[in-house]
Amino acid sequence: MARAAILAAGAALLLLMFTSCKGGKTPSVGVLSDLLPLFTSPDVPEVGPLEDTFLGEHFRWKSSRTTDPSFPGEGLSRYPMIYIGEGYNRIMIIDGGEVVWKYDTGPGNELDDIWMLRNGDILFSRMGWAAKVTPQKKETWRYDCKEGEEIHVIQPVGEQEAMMLINAFPARVVWFNHVTGEILWEKELSFDVPNTHLQSRRMRYTKDGTFLLCYLKENKVVEWDRDWNEVWKYECDQPWAAVRLRSGNTLITLENERRTIEVDSLGNIVWEISLSELPERFRLADCQSVVRLRSGNTILCSRGGGGKTPQLVEVTPDKEVVWVVDDWMRLGPATTVQVLSEEGFSEIPGDFER
Repeated sequence: MARAAILAAGAALLLLMFTSCKGGKTPSVGVLSDLLPLFTSPDVPEVGPLEDTFLGEHFRWKSSRTTDPSFPGEGLSRYPMIYIGEGYNRIMIIDGGEVVWKYDTGPGNELDDIWMLRNGDILFSRMGWAAKVTPQKKETWRYDCKEGEEIHVIQPVGEQEAMMLINAFPARVVWFNHVTGEILWEKELSFDVPNTHLQSRRMRYTKDGTFLLCYLKENKVVEWDRDWNEVWKYECDQPWAAVRLRSGNTLITLENERRTIEVDSLGNIVWEISLSELPERFRLADCQSVVRLRSGNTILCSRGGGGKTPQLVEVTPDKEVVWVVDDWMRLGPATTVQVLSEEGFSEIPGDFER
């Protein structure tokens, strides 16, 4: 299928999703940060009815470090955001430099993917399960994996629908309605690896109506159309995350090589940054996911070496470091963040380049 046809098909699909919504209307906002008052209103409980506040090995790093005032970017005050990391299973919303809302998900591995919907609900994956909670901490949807299965990917698409990738034998894409809980369709996928954990970490449904899938240990990123024909492929060393940008380029994090690359449709690298290029005091221990902001800057998200290095670094296209978060007193590792002051909706693929 030609790329133009894929784009048209994807646009038609999204139009259908938005115009056929059966639920009530959600607020029409330009930025999700407009919804932050929902999370600090008097009706938000300290602990939700299904919230598990026992996180196991609390803050293994046992550090009181907060971001050095001399670091660029004003620390946690720079952006309102959702913040999660696989080493500490607390979902945090940060605003004005403070954690203003949290949701504890209990012990075990691991938080990997998360989105704020435009009614304020939070959709997230938790490896062994996935769920949706309201700002008032009520769980309104949940999916539990079978033994041996894992979820590292979840993504809303349209007003009521979403997509998950289930690492399993066989692996499968699950397209479902997160309001009714109905599974709309499933597609089995094949991975040539010895266990489920090594199959994949990131998959994204793109603005073109295609699926961009990282084959973690098979060292490739493959784009599939809706009929599961290969559209594009890029071979690379252990891709953790791949993001299709508005430009048509693809931003890929290479965990083994400790670098992030941007490649065009022909496979040419048009931009890259290695962690070794960061000034030593800002240098990340690793990089899992990545965020491209509308400014053109890029946020690198890191587990932070168990409290030894920063969690977030933002760089310009010229690789100047303009923001560093190194706050182990209040936060844990940063597997991913969603910047809430960016214009767009989570329900529209491609609005957030993450």
